[in-house]
Amino acid sequence: MQPIQFFELASRQAEWLSVRQSVVAGNIANANTPGYLAKDVTPFQSVLENTGIRMAATNPAHFTEARLSSEITDVEPNEDVGVQISGNSVGLAEELMKQGQVKREFELNAGLVKAFHRMMLMTVRK
Repeated sequence: MQPIQFFELASRQAEWLSVRQSVVAGNIANANTPGYLAKDVTPFQSVLENTGIRMAATNPAHFTEARLSSEITDVEPNEDVGVQISGNSVGLAEELMKQGQVKREFELNAGLVKAFHRMMLMTVRK
C-alpha cells in the first residue's frame, strides 16, 4: 500500500505554522526592546517548492531529502511602521494580523486532515 502524501504535507505545514507562530510571538514580546528588528519565516509555498515531497528510497544508494527547515529572517521595515526612534521595527498591528492568519491556516489544516481521515475511515468500514 502506498503511503498517503497528504498527511506528510499537512504535517509539514503544521510544523511551519508552529515555527511562524513562535517567531510572531517573539516579535510581539520584543515590541518594546530597543534595536529589535522584526523577524518572519519564508512563506510556506517557497519552502514547499524548495523541499518537495520526498521520494521513497528503495535502495540505500538513493538520495533522500533533508527535513523541513524554515529560515527565520529579518523583515524589511514596513513603511507604515518604519523604524522607531529606539531602532525597533515591530508593528503590533501587523504582528497581530500575522497571528490571526496563522490561527486560520492551522484551523484549515486541522479541518482538512480531520475530513480526510473521516473519509478514509468510511472507505475502510465498507
